[in-house]
Amino acid sequence: MSDLLLAFSLMLVAYVSLGSLIAYLSRRYGVKSSKDYFVSGYRLGWFLASMTYAATTYSAFMMVGLVGLTYFSGVGALGFELAYLLVTVVILAVLGPTVWAMARERGWVSPSEMLSDLYGSRAIGYVVVGIYLVAMIPYVTAQMVGVAAIFESLGAGYEAGIVVMSALTLVWTVLAGMWSVATTDAYQGIWMLSAAAALIFSLLYNVAPSSGTTVNQVMSVLSEKGFLSITSFWTLPTFLAYTIPWVFFAATNPQVVVRLYVHKDMGSYKKSVVLFSAYGFIYTIAVVCVGLLARGLTELGLFGFVSKQDSVTPTLISRLHPVLASFIYVSILAAAVSTADSIILTVASSFVRDLIEKRGVSGVSVFKLSNTVVALLTIASAYLAYLRLGFVVDLSVLTSVLLLPLAPVTIAAWLAPHESRGRVQRGAALLSLLVGASTAFGFALTLGPRRTFLTSYYGLPVSALILIITSITTLAGYVIPKLVRPKT
Repeated sequence: MSDLLLAFSLMLVAYVSLGSLIAYLSRRYGVKSSKDYFVSGYRLGWFLASMTYAATTYSAFMMVGLVGLTYFSGVGALGFELAYLLVTVVILAVLGPTVWAMARERGWVSPSEMLSDLYGSRAIGYVVVGIYLVAMIPYVTAQMVGVAAIFESLGAGYEAGIVVMSALTLVWTVLAGMWSVATTDAYQGIWMLSAAAALIFSLLYNVAPSSGTTVNQVMSVLSEKGFLSITSFWTLPTFLAYTIPWVFFAATNPQVVVRLYVHKDMGSYKKSVVLFSAYGFIYTIAVVCVGLLARGLTELGLFGFVSKQDSVTPTLISRLHPVLASFIYVSILAAAVSTADSIILTVASSFVRDLIEKRGVSGVSVFKLSNTVVALLTIASAYLAYLRLGFVVDLSVLTSVLLLPLAPVTIAAWLAPHESRGRVQRGAALLSLLVGASTAFGFALTLGPRRTFLTSYYGLPVSALILIITSITTLAGYVIPKLVRPKT
């Protein structure tokens, strides 16, 4: 057994042991209903609420995808990611309190239930559940594939990675639902931030100084090569293609929408928004710095050029001390687990609430049923990961685009909840969802997932076209009744 594999195995055991203990202890909060299971009975404090939002939002994309994107495209990647953070904080600050209050008043548990209730339409709820399935389960599968690839690269076996990832996702979810997910998310969020800080520290005070290189030299070469300014990669269509789907993340992704419901009071909600904002800013800066430092060391000839974007972080980690490398590898696993269990829990809530519980099932049966649905979704994701189906991984790139039609429908209902139940508004919302989802799938089938993400028409990316179409359709549902309303 290599030193790296041994160190990784020990680090993994420590991570799993402590995380499992935290998940088990969370059972003391009690889970007696679907409301307790899926949204913690609206009892989360500010620290757990903010950390579960942060850990769920910032997936393995950060330490793998964003590092690689920064390495190839420069500081423009920071603008893309901070644009997401800024709009998210605005949504949380302006619309979030209203959503929180309505959730408590109306007893929402799942995001699909929220839209179904706001528009007074079960059909909308069913369509939303379908969109979640197609967009989110493949994304969970991609998280598992990423973790399995790490295990395979370390010589531990691809299948072993799937087993570990699936077991953690399942056990840490079913132990206490949102309570165990939130407490382990807090644990994993701290691990993720610590790993990013440790990697920066190693690059600044170990790798660079060992060759006689100073930080000023790294910054100077980055400036000379144009990586500290907007590179040719970041054309306006490309920036829009990356930014548009993500800036509406807080309104479209079910695993984060549901986290607007969970706070125990408004004071807790406000504190959690502040802490999430700070966490998101610090973590984003740290990850972008890793990408820039790696590129600077490459330009100085101290780090070999990496030709594939997603290989930058693994290549960088391979040059570190086995203990530090293992710590960072486990942080990537932690990011993937926190995203996967949150998604599966939320998609399961839509199944249970919209398709089953409202038909009369209640009490203990709901709790058992919820665990069963979580287990089935986890097994399905693991099986798809085991098959190594390329289209599943590619589809994860399109997840944010596939969810984009939910943005206008959701935000409109949040802004005007007393108008959304009208027949015209309901019909426009349903049409908007169907047209938007069909358009996204149509482009994906015609162009392929990755080309769909970046292809532009008339200077606008596909995501912008989908947003325009669905926004006009949704807005028409609110405007038309006012235009045709008889004058008194």
